[in-house]
Amino acid sequence: MTTKADFTADEWKKILSGPVVAGLAVTVADPSGIWGLLQEGMASGRALIEAKSDPGANALVKELVDELTTSDGRANAREGVKSELTAKTPAEIKQQALSSLAEIGAIVDAKAPQDAAGFKNWLRHVAEQVAEASSEGGFLGFGGVKVSDAEKATLAEIATALKLA
Repeated sequence: MTTKADFTADEWKKILSGPVVAGLAVTVADPSGIWGLLQEGMASGRALIEAKSDPGANALVKELVDELTTSDGRANAREGVKSELTAKTPAEIKQQALSSLAEIGAIVDAKAPQDAAGFKNWLRHVAEQVAEASSEGGFLGFGGVKVSDAEKATLAEIATALKLA
């Protein structure tokens, strides 16, 4: 079973930022206004809660979620996101997020091969939950599509970055 102790402090901080970065990549791919932003943010949080209560969840996912329940863990995750995503435009943020996810995938592949596939699939699941959280297009949530073409493309890019595709 992989634990926090298997990673350096910098690696762990990067890994902690993974779910936020995965969700943010989708959010910036096709911004959907303030209501959509709130729904997408809540979807990311729900994915963490689901993992915490899932007895069959991947060991590394459980370790990460447990860490995020502490104030130090949340602070480290925020710090990791801030250090990873320094761009100003949505397109640049998305590219930095994809690069960060590729690094996270490589770290997990190297240090936690037994948990890597499950962890990376979970990160993709977080991104999918965010993509499905809010309708894109339409007016006041009516008449839009559940997952836009831009979000679908970003989900595919996330899978590629994590070497799942």
